[in-house]
Amino acid sequence: MSSGSPRPPDLEALGLLIAVAEMGSLGRAAARYGVTQPAVSLRMRELERSLGVVLLDRTPTGSTLTPQGRAVAEWARPLLDMAETFSRSVTALAEHHQDRLRVAASLTVADHLVPGWLVALHIALPHVAVSLQAVNSDQVAQLVRACDADFGYVEGPTAPAGLRSRIVGGDTLLVVVAPQHPWTRRRRSISPPELAATPMVLREQGSGTREALERALAAHGLAPVPVLQLGSQAAIKAAVAAGQGPAVLSELTLSGDLANGRLVAVRVDGLDLSRRFRAVWRTGRVPAGPAGTLLTLSARATRR
Repeated sequence: MSSGSPRPPDLEALGLLIAVAEMGSLGRAAARYGVTQPAVSLRMRELERSLGVVLLDRTPTGSTLTPQGRAVAEWARPLLDMAETFSRSVTALAEHHQDRLRVAASLTVADHLVPGWLVALHIALPHVAVSLQAVNSDQVAQLVRACDADFGYVEGPTAPAGLRSRIVGGDTLLVVVAPQHPWTRRRRSISPPELAATPMVLREQGSGTREALERALAAHGLAPVPVLQLGSQAAIKAAVAAGQGPAVLSELTLSGDLANGRLVAVRVDGLDLSRRFRAVWRTGRVPAGPAGTLLTLSARATRR
């Protein structure tokens, strides 16, 4: 490799390098970008020549990033974020009809994450008027598909059918009960069968929280039993505190209730209650204008 100063970086090739780092192989990175694996391999060799650094360890069984490649990929992330923000901000300034952004978000994301992202968006694009609808994940997908929202955030392991997505964070769900519940006096953890056999206060069908719980229990061949189905976190917490039964809620929503003793978290062994948050948009290219800027800001906040 040349020891001279590297030329200005190829941003598209750096994006491919990050995809290789995230996806774990040239083939999967190629699939993400809709190109062939040889095309990605060629771009990686060109990038190595440009930077003067060996980025990939190539073996007969596949290619992985070298330590130098991992470092370059990490350094490239903020550079690409800045380039995306610059491009989308200029687009927004040039297209005056894009001075409005309609966002739909699942309740947990809308209450605890979106406000901070919208503050950052206002600083970046003060001329953009933003409206926010807080609904469950299924309803977010419906609004985006119907063009009644320009952009959305949902909770779930996969993108809703017919929409593109990008992961922008996640959380962990906790099983909570009232302080007087018998589970709070147990020394051992709850098992998944015990949880499934106990009538619970659940979110409505279509909620990302409900879907995450059902998926976690389904991995054990189980399903939750509802004693109540409610459409808001506040109503669920009130029902649990009143002794109606346990519930599963995001840790993002529970800090105050756990700190003041209104609710108590109980441990369930062997149940994966982690989940991901996704930005979603209609099929096509990555969003531009205000929606693209919001996507960049939310993804950047998650990495921090």
